Amino acid sequence: MIRPARAMLAASAIALALAAWQGAIARQDAAASAVPAQREAPSGQPVDPQVPAQARQAAAAPVDPEAVPDGGRRWWDPGEGGMFPQRLDYRNDRGRLRLFNRDGAFSTAGHPFFEPIGTNGRACVSCHQPADGMSLSLQSIRERWEETNGQDPIFAAIDGSNCPSLPQGDPASHSLLLQRGLFRVFLPWPPKDPWSAGTIVPEFTLEVVRDPGTCNTDPVYGLNSDNPMVSVYRRPRVVANLPYAVHRNFGIGPFVGKTGEPALRDPENGQPVNMNIMADARAATLGTQAIDASINHLQMLQGLTREQVRLINEFEDQLYAAQVHDSRAGNLLTGEGGRYIGPEALANGTVGVLGNNTTRWVFPLDEAWAAPQPGLSAEENAMRASIRRGQQIFHFRTFWISDSMHLNTVGLGNPVKRTCATCHGMHMTGLDTANGWMDIGTTNLPWAREVPLNPWTEERELMPLFKITCRADVPPHPFYGRVFYTQDPGRALISGKCNDVGTIVMQQFRGLAARAPYFSNGSAMNIREIIDFYDRRYNIQYSEAEKVDLENFMGTL
Repeated sequence: MIRPARAMLAASAIALALAAWQGAIARQDAAASAVPAQREAPSGQPVDPQVPAQARQAAAAPVDPEAVPDGGRRWWDPGEGGMFPQRLDYRNDRGRLRLFNRDGAFSTAGHPFFEPIGTNGRACVSCHQPADGMSLSLQSIRERWEETNGQDPIFAAIDGSNCPSLPQGDPASHSLLLQRGLFRVFLPWPPKDPWSAGTIVPEFTLEVVRDPGTCNTDPVYGLNSDNPMVSVYRRPRVVANLPYAVHRNFGIGPFVGKTGEPALRDPENGQPVNMNIMADARAATLGTQAIDASINHLQMLQGLTREQVRLINEFEDQLYAAQVHDSRAGNLLTGEGGRYIGPEALANGTVGVLGNNTTRWVFPLDEAWAAPQPGLSAEENAMRASIRRGQQIFHFRTFWISDSMHLNTVGLGNPVKRTCATCHGMHMTGLDTANGWMDIGTTNLPWAREVPLNPWTEERELMPLFKITCRADVPPHPFYGRVFYTQDPGRALISGKCNDVGTIVMQQFRGLAARAPYFSNGSAMNIREIIDFYDRRYNIQYSEAEKVDLENFMGTL
């Protein structure tokens, strides 16, 4: 008999594959011709259908020509030039992170990822800092505010403030960035149809219940403006290890395995893509994502040239990031057990492979980690043993997963007994191997983090709150009903589907120690809060020892 913990990934794979390919067999001819209409930036590059409306808002947001960064500790300023070495290490609270350039060192002078090519002084590197694992940590954000008196380009009005209409330079106007590490993401409502030139008729109505950032009700930038937009607030995703995020191996086909809808296509070659790049899966490729970001975040209204897109994508394709040193376990790479750890191991790994618990672990650790190693201190050996136990918990500690959209609805059952590695199943990164998005409750009530209203605290919730009412002519949401509430509708802002409300494309686990806070809405301030959220959400009932071991393991990734 196969033990359930060892069988769980195989069962997940079978269910997802069947869901995808049963639909594909029936609709293969239609899928082959269903290539989304390309829209172009002024440079002639294809863009996401949401972008033209977003560009109008980017053009209207104020730009401060005096917001020039003055440098700072561990910080890469736009346009500073210099060499990006093949290996680059940065210390963090848990040890040391390493970046590895597979193709070798290069000069950043003139490179579009590092130059302020837009109008607001930012470069791509502004929000994807090497020290922060190519994301942006709350620590760095707060340091930049203090060091530049709020004048660094990351605080640009367009999305570094709660709303462009607020007084810039006031910390209260940037509270979501300063307290949760969140940038404003503004999306047209109703959403644009990726398969035609029109808009999607949403399956639900969206009402603003709470708007502390003021942008959803703003007369210029809000839902009732001449250019209607929904403002949500999200963390910048990691620009490293991206060959794993854009793979075309397991689970990638004409249809999305979790929903049965047609997958987006690469506008260059018409091939289906995995849609795992962005939190709401709206960008088909790294190229279209770069163009979108240049317009919406750099306010580069003319769009990137093809050569700039090529250079950015080449850099993103060659860069890997992972922890290499633990402050209590020592060097994670040396001795027995270290061959699967660090960015070089990621660079040499096989992308797009569904991990298992027998021959190709999601996060491999050699058996040597289970035994004391000569030459290490008692403290280091004890920490390595804890890390090894955490890895085993991640792969084998089962719990009941229930009421999660696009997880309990794909044929696995509700509830279903699985482990962390069921969803975070891609070998080496913990990404989702197949395309799709899930709702684990991070943005939908009752599970989303909310500040309690009571006489004992003056703290107030920072996140917006929307009331979702599914139309009477569509089935209600299977777990929330016809009326429910969310801080961020997630994928539903792109698809318009009731069942997509609150669903998010999961993030990779590499470099966690360098880039707190976590989840798309920054609701987990540290790794322990990630674990505590899942413990509450699925009633896992981890022991304190299990939590400590799991945290120690996740901190080494």
